[in-house]
Amino acid sequence: MGDDNKSSVTEFIFLGLSQDPQTQVLLFFLFLLIYLLTVLGNLLIIVLIHSDPRLHTPMYFFLRNLSFADLCFSTTTVPQVLVHFLVKKKTISFAGCSTQLVVLLLVGCTDCALLAVMSYDRYVAVCKPLHYSTIMTHWVCVQLAAGSWASGAFVSMVDATFTLRLPYQGSNVINHFFCEPPALLKLASADTYSTEMAIFAMGVIILLAPVSLILISYWNIISTVIQMQSGEGRLKVFSTCGSHLIVVGLFYGSAIFAYMRPNSKIMNEKDKVISVFYSALTPMLNPIIYSLRNKDVKGAFRRITSR
Repeated sequence: MGDDNKSSVTEFIFLGLSQDPQTQVLLFFLFLLIYLLTVLGNLLIIVLIHSDPRLHTPMYFFLRNLSFADLCFSTTTVPQVLVHFLVKKKTISFAGCSTQLVVLLLVGCTDCALLAVMSYDRYVAVCKPLHYSTIMTHWVCVQLAAGSWASGAFVSMVDATFTLRLPYQGSNVINHFFCEPPALLKLASADTYSTEMAIFAMGVIILLAPVSLILISYWNIISTVIQMQSGEGRLKVFSTCGSHLIVVGLFYGSAIFAYMRPNSKIMNEKDKVISVFYSALTPMLNPIIYSLRNKDVKGAFRRITSR
């Protein structure tokens, strides 16, 4: 694997989000709060949807998948980041880094596909209400969810293979707080052009295609609502669509910024802050935005607590 005079890296050292001890303590509590809210919010949704028959609909079937993916996504990075805030030397083995990268890409890319599937489900519900039950059958929902996980697995396999086959024989210091391709490529001891092209191509499939589908779906939803709903109904749909689009903008915007730009050899502080949006913030926001504001979910919560 490349030059035999240099040994391959066996572990990586993270520089983390901050070098200042006081800032690290503040960040520890902030990330702990974010993680606790993520776990509680997503677990609550999974339990509520599973236990309440009224929530056994296509929308909540996809939301349960999204909550599970978000739970895995956050757990892949945040607990390790929390530990690293409290220790001086922030290390991870090459095998640990590879595992984190594969799992992160798998659940992150599945998230991307699921958000697009959910926007399609909303489009059918609002724009073709009379055909909804014949279009969104249980079998179709299972296929769409399975397709989301399969596309996540495919993109993860391609990105991880291209990133991890490169030789890492020089510096082992990652100016980041978790393992992901853009950060690792900066340490590779070989030309990264083909890997960057592969990651860009996967980005078109898993980032640009879903975000286009989401924008088309919501454009159709908004046009339909403008034509047919009462003022109150319009306001309700606009507030729902608006909140969904904010999360979509945060998640896809930050991921596109990280994965679809030409790779520079330097990871700056702005890059690290942007990756906080898709690795920690959106998994926390998704349950709040998509579910916990819904009257169906609030009703299910009341029923389960009043038993």
